[in-house]
Amino acid sequence: MQNKEFELTGRRLFNEGLVAGNFGNMSVRVRGGFLITSSGSFLDEEESLKFVTMEGIPEDGASSEWRVHYRAYLACDDAEAIVHAHPPLSVAASLVYDEIIPEDSEGKMLCPVIPVVDGEPGTDELAENVAKALASNPLVVAKGHGTFAKGKDLKEAYLLTSTAEHCCKILYYLGGFGGCNL
Repeated sequence: MQNKEFELTGRRLFNEGLVAGNFGNMSVRVRGGFLITSSGSFLDEEESLKFVTMEGIPEDGASSEWRVHYRAYLACDDAEAIVHAHPPLSVAASLVYDEIIPEDSEGKMLCPVIPVVDGEPGTDELAENVAKALASNPLVVAKGHGTFAKGKDLKEAYLLTSTAEHCCKILYYLGGFGGCNL
C-alpha cells in the first residue's frame, strides 16, 4: 500500500515535469520515524523505501536529503508527508527572489508566500533552513535546488509542489522574473 502511494505521487511529479530523471525524494511519517525514497531512485517506479528513526539514524541507501525530512518532521507536528521536487520555474524564481509572492488565486489561497532559503543539498544548513521555514509555511524553495512541501499525506504535498510551479509560471508570463528573460 505505502509503495503504491509513493509510486502514484512520483508518477504525477514526473508527468508534470516537476522532477526529471532520478531527482527529488518523498517521505511519509510512520511510527518511530519515517519512510523515505532511496538515494538515486526514480520516483515514478515502485521501490523499496528506507526507514529513518526519529533519533536521526537513516537506513543504508536513504535519500541524501534525509536530514531535511528529519528536521522538518521534528519542527512540524502537522507534517505527515514531505515531497521534494525540482520544478524548473520554481528553481529559476528562487534565483531571483528572496520570497515568491503568487499572483494567481490558487497560489494566494494555498501558499500566499513561498520562502526561499539557502543551503547546499544534503547539508545540515539546508535541513535547518527548510525546517524553520516549513514550521510556518506549507512550502519552501531551496535556492537553486528545489521545493520542499509538507502535507497531511503525499497527495497534499504533491498539490503544493504543483501549485508552486503554476505560481512561478504565472509570474514568468507576467513579464519574467524581475525583467530577466530566461
